[in-house]
Amino acid sequence: MLKSLAALYYRLTLERRWITGALLLALAVGAVWFAQDFRLDASADSLILENDEDLRYYREIAKRYGAQESVVVAYTPQGDLFSDEVLARIKALRDELEALEPVSAVTSLLDVPLLDSPRMTLSEVQDGTRTLLDPQTDRALARKEFANSPLYKNLLTDPAGETTGMLVLLKTDEQARELLTRREDLREKAYRETLSAPEQAELERVSAAYREISGAQQDRQQQTIAQIREVIRRHEDKASIVLGGLPMIASDMIDFVRADIRLFSVLVGGFLILLLALAFRQLRWVALPVSICVAVSVVMLGQLGLMHWPVTVVSSNFTSLTLIITLSLVVHLVVRYRELQGEKPQASSAELVRETIRSKLAPSIFTAATTMVSFGSLIIADIRPVIDFGQMMVWSVVWAFVLTFVMFPWLLAGSKPKDGGAGNSDVSARITQGFALSIRKAGGTVLALYAVLIVVAVAGIARLGVENRFIDYFKDSTEIYQGMVLIDKKLGGTTPLEVILDAPPSFFEEDEDEVDEFAADFADDFADDFADEYASDDTGITASSYWYNSFALHDAKQIHAYLESLPETGKVLSMATTMELITLLNHGDAPDDFTLSIMHGRLPPTIKEQLFDPYMSEDGNQLRFSIRVIDSDQNLRRDALLKKIRKDLIEQFDLKPEQIHLAGALVLYNNVLQSLFESQILTLSAVFGAIVLMLWFLFRSPRLALIGVLPTVFAASMILGLMGWLNIPLDIMTITIAAITIGIGVDNTIHYTHRFQDEIHAGVERWQAMINTHGSVGRAIYLTSVIVTLGFSILALSNFVPIVLFGLFTGLAMLLALIANLTLLPLLLVKLGPKA
Repeated sequence: MLKSLAALYYRLTLERRWITGALLLALAVGAVWFAQDFRLDASADSLILENDEDLRYYREIAKRYGAQESVVVAYTPQGDLFSDEVLARIKALRDELEALEPVSAVTSLLDVPLLDSPRMTLSEVQDGTRTLLDPQTDRALARKEFANSPLYKNLLTDPAGETTGMLVLLKTDEQARELLTRREDLREKAYRETLSAPEQAELERVSAAYREISGAQQDRQQQTIAQIREVIRRHEDKASIVLGGLPMIASDMIDFVRADIRLFSVLVGGFLILLLALAFRQLRWVALPVSICVAVSVVMLGQLGLMHWPVTVVSSNFTSLTLIITLSLVVHLVVRYRELQGEKPQASSAELVRETIRSKLAPSIFTAATTMVSFGSLIIADIRPVIDFGQMMVWSVVWAFVLTFVMFPWLLAGSKPKDGGAGNSDVSARITQGFALSIRKAGGTVLALYAVLIVVAVAGIARLGVENRFIDYFKDSTEIYQGMVLIDKKLGGTTPLEVILDAPPSFFEEDEDEVDEFAADFADDFADDFADEYASDDTGITASSYWYNSFALHDAKQIHAYLESLPETGKVLSMATTMELITLLNHGDAPDDFTLSIMHGRLPPTIKEQLFDPYMSEDGNQLRFSIRVIDSDQNLRRDALLKKIRKDLIEQFDLKPEQIHLAGALVLYNNVLQSLFESQILTLSAVFGAIVLMLWFLFRSPRLALIGVLPTVFAASMILGLMGWLNIPLDIMTITIAAITIGIGVDNTIHYTHRFQDEIHAGVERWQAMINTHGSVGRAIYLTSVIVTLGFSILALSNFVPIVLFGLFTGLAMLLALIANLTLLPLLLVKLGPKA
């Protein structure tokens, strides 16, 4: 069977090349066709956990309290913020933004009701409110109100009155929202039980429809951000204006990803060509690897479009990795071909190809398999972009292997071998032989040094964490960074966090008849019109509401003060904010229950929309505290902050655990980071175990399997340990370094050990076998590792800091793996390896 397959393989690649050429052409055409559906994604949904209960709860809360996508325009004028000239410019900017078709509304300091400029009463508010530009408004009092108002300070203006913020609300695509809701409902059901055939078909249909509409929505959002920036540019001559908000961040991150893909593809490609030219000094050994790399990249782009796998910031370097992995396979074949050419100068190209394939097929199969296992470990991350990245790279390895072993013989078949086989006088040969001689002289010292380094690495790994600031993901030259810093410092923080408090479960278990009796008794004490208004108004708040009474609202005020006192929090808004304003309107007296009932029924709808709807449910049994966390705070520790809030609410305010819900972007991203740590760091041992078993199967020796994995363990441990000592936290990018180091690093181990075994089986003495292996496979390992290291280093040019760190640390890991494969591995093979 195997002989028949081998005969067919050689017949298609070496003899009937036109058949293989036709198949390759068809594959290329299909790939180009499907590549049209290739897309990028940097939405908030691309950085969340799959099946996250907190995500489902957050979406329910967002729907209940009317959350809407928005961006913030931070405006710092030249001159006095409250002067007529500056206010006129703010009005012009607001009007231009509001005139944009995708914008639903703009809220600025010109639009909000002023209650203390001069002070109004409850009865006056019922007749209407004033705004900043009304003739009756006292400008000096308005300045004080914006600086001191519990609602407006650190939200619409900074305390110094130098900067103001405009909230630009974007229109919601209702069709996309409905599709998303239905898709998540079906996914949740599938997560808990088996879907019926019609439900499964509906899930596929809804998912496809949402994928299509969300792609178009993302394009529109980018256009919207571009339009907003164009409006802002027309006003920058008289003010410093910074744009912030999640839609802007998503738009810019797409631009980063697109720029990174282009830059990395061009620079890495050009760099690889240069290195190949320097290494081999022949056009054919540059053109052949480049042709195979381009073919693999094109096929992968087509598959991404076919499978609807969007490229995110996590996977934006997939082109570079694909080129590197493919080139690693090709270089080992080229080096072996040239080595055989030097040994058999009279052999034909077909003979050289056959012998090259025969000697390199088995180790290449296992290098591809171990690389796939390493990248496959990312699939269990439960984070969609990391899952997609793992799947992409598994398929990249598959295509790299298949096309390398198809195109290498196909391109060389029929050509005549040229002079210039492998020699022993080039730089790579001198370097690898230098390693061989050094470790033979000082083997004991080298092993002792590795033991010390491993101890240091393990100590560093113990310091690893995942706590990091989102702002640190961006260079300080980007508008994202500048906007987050300005909004953090002057406008109350950037990262949303919500604390939701329910009525205790016991409250809902009370006898409804008792509640109705209480309402009836209360109605007898007051005039019928007031009682009716209290018992049931148009929002559903009744006398039986848990939170809407003076006693419960007093507790809410204390909770608000606690949340506001935390050093990591900025602006906090809640019903306590509302009660402060109502106390102001009530001549400085805190409202009692009767006043609360009258007021809630008679306040104008616009005031209710601003003061009640965002902070209390319709039935009055749930409170919402809206918090902005200062992401630029050097001491921010998300997970610790969330645990502290939950613990303190239980212990200090006697709340039940089931009453407390934490939601918002901060919670969702913290879940991502914690999941990364648990799913990846803790599963590396399983990955190593799988690779050990594969090496055992390949080398038929458990001892060689354990020896073979040690250089990669060393490289991965050193990188993780270095990150720990440098206090660099793991994130969505750096968490993948260990898997990639294992996947690529063990490839060279396999090639080296396989050749060392061949030398031993040929009867060569161990030290001489090591020297011979350094002079043959060692040169291929050196060339591929240098190419990989320098290729990864190019990622440092990215605007996204995690990719910068990923490139630098992965490049360093490859360098350490190279050193370990040329020092530690041969020493262990000589001392503990197989005998002749």
